[in-house]
Amino acid sequence: MKTSNHPFTAMLRGLALALLLAGPAHAVEQVDINSADAATLDRVLVNVGEAKAEAIIAHREANGPFKSAEQLAEVRGIGLKTVESNRDRILIGKAGVPAAKAPATTTAEAPPRN
Repeated sequence: MKTSNHPFTAMLRGLALALLLAGPAHAVEQVDINSADAATLDRVLVNVGEAKAEAIIAHREANGPFKSAEQLAEVRGIGLKTVESNRDRILIGKAGVPAAKAPATTTAEAPPRN
């Protein structure tokens, strides 16, 4: 197979390499579901439109702040599939704790091990 040394070929190879390297560097925008307005929730979260964003805010106002990303599934029209598809976009609280690292809540502590 003969390779071409044409400048256009070199340019195309360089462009292809640049596109391959640029893909993983794209950062995902995140949103604090306890303080964001409806427009921001609508823009950042996947499969969450204006009506669902308003429902998130109404739920937050009626029930207090979300303690975990999974609590979003309590909002009408939002299921666990939507929560999972947005896991890397969801922050909990003003401290900006990623949802994947939010502390799990338990109702009882395990007894100490001897």
